[in-house]
Amino acid sequence: MKNSKFIIDKFAKLIEQGLITSKDLSSEILNIFKSKRDEFVFKMKLTSKDEFDILSKRLENLENKISKLEKKKKKSRSAKRS
Repeated sequence: MKNSKFIIDKFAKLIEQGLITSKDLSSEILNIFKSKRDEFVFKMKLTSKDEFDILSKRLENLENKISKLEKKKKKSRSAKRS
């Protein structure tokens, strides 16, 4: 119940701040979930703080590479259709 209240409060703050576009809203939701994931993993003490930071950075780099490849793939598909 506490976690759902936290998420609802975050959504309410977003609406109050006037984030209207879906892109802003979706990126903010992803940031909320990422922070909750990081908090959960850190509380479980699965890794040390230093190792956790390194793994988080590696994960972020991989996510960026995947998004770049997906964009490149979309561009190549649209070029073929033209």
